[in-house]
Amino acid sequence: MTKPLTILDIARLAGVGKSTVSRVLNNDARVKDSTRVKVQAVIDQYGFLPSKSARAMRAQRSGVVGVIVAKLSSNSENTALTGLLNTLYAKGYDAAIMESQFSQLKAQAHLDVLKRRNVDGIIFFGFSGCDLSALAPFAPNCVVLAVDSDDYSSVSYDNQGAVTQVMAHFYEQARHPIAFLGIDEQDETTGRARANAYLSFCETHQLPVHLHRCEMSLHAAYDATTSLIGPHTQAILCASDTLALGVAKRLQTLGREDIAIGGIGNHDMLRFMFPRAVSVELGYHQAGQHAADLLLKQLDDDAPVISHWTQPCHLVTP
Repeated sequence: MTKPLTILDIARLAGVGKSTVSRVLNNDARVKDSTRVKVQAVIDQYGFLPSKSARAMRAQRSGVVGVIVAKLSSNSENTALTGLLNTLYAKGYDAAIMESQFSQLKAQAHLDVLKRRNVDGIIFFGFSGCDLSALAPFAPNCVVLAVDSDDYSSVSYDNQGAVTQVMAHFYEQARHPIAFLGIDEQDETTGRARANAYLSFCETHQLPVHLHRCEMSLHAAYDATTSLIGPHTQAILCASDTLALGVAKRLQTLGREDIAIGGIGNHDMLRFMFPRAVSVELGYHQAGQHAADLLLKQLDDDAPVISHWTQPCHLVTP
């Protein structure tokens, strides 16, 4: 008995990808007319019929993607959210947006709701200490944003590269010693990864270490600034632009314009208030777009694979 053709066979015969064949079968308006005619001709020639399971899966599509952010008030998450929503909307999907507030319990409750709503997939903004195993019921149609994951597709930021770029900039300008203001190391990315990158650079370049931690707030950074300033301090690198704003304000009140300021995040407010400060553009918007693209690819593929992406960053100088 001749083995029935699969979508992959049709794709090869038509010279297109599996996702394109799926779109033709689903009468997706995104397919070009010329491509649709070519694929349909192959389908008609071989009398191809999609499997019952494949038809059932497509029939169950809701056209909705669940998006769980950690904090809606976060500038970085809002920027990433804009990027991913633009991508989803352009492909005809709607989004159900929820906020975990850095709570595993809230995240689990939201996932339970989204499962009952039969969403097509999940984009989850990770946070320190979150239990990603809760995403298992949605695998493989889920993408984790902001943290790495071995079990699911993920999009993360280049924390080490961001710190290294600012440190290298100050070092090349002979602005050292360089102090570092971070946050609690229990935070895996902004807290631990960025502090470790600072320590690594200091070790490699034989620079003295002057690291201080505080809460993630303008006021905490403002108050911590005096602890960062030594007799020979030439620059202060902050683990985020929020901290950099607080430090820059305190240095301004002290009349210490001789100390350079660096941040991470390329926040509009830092550039506006302290145009001489340097920062790193982490690519939040692009990361959101990439997360959405990854999920859409998984939804279209018959055999989706786990993939990981580290969003490139770049230094922004006055």
